[in-house]
Amino acid sequence: MKQFLCIATGCLAALAAQHAFAQSDYLKAFPAAEDGMVRYVINLPDRQRGEEDGYRVEIVVGKTMLTDGVNQIGLGGKIEAKPLEGWGFTFYKVEKLGPARSTLIGVPPDQPKVEKFVHGPSTMIRYNSRIPLVIYVPKDGEVRYRIWKAPEDFEAAKEG
Repeated sequence: MKQFLCIATGCLAALAAQHAFAQSDYLKAFPAAEDGMVRYVINLPDRQRGEEDGYRVEIVVGKTMLTDGVNQIGLGGKIEAKPLEGWGFTFYKVEKLGPARSTLIGVPPDQPKVEKFVHGPSTMIRYNSRIPLVIYVPKDGEVRYRIWKAPEDFEAAKEG
């Protein structure tokens, strides 16, 4: 029995190493960024297949800007899912980020400028820890993400 546990533990370590190798191996399939673009890569924490169904990843593209610290500012744009031909993988691309939109609240004359991340387009996608998430954005853009976890129990709907 003890020997079986050691073998199983060794197998788990080998699978973890294989997983890390597989993600970097898969990354080679994705093209380099085009001129004027940057490629961002997100390697998600490993989860079991059944466990991944309860997770989602929110990708947000934006940029750090100097703002007036009073008005709400957002950026236009669209995150498009594109197939990686011949692989069955998906990558995400933002062709254009902007223009900026803002509320029009009056700003006091002595209000200091504030540097902050201004949100642009966002999308929610399925969680898959075996393949890296690859996002191409314009050079002045940034990519941020959040991992969302659903509760384990479902709520019952009422008839009516």
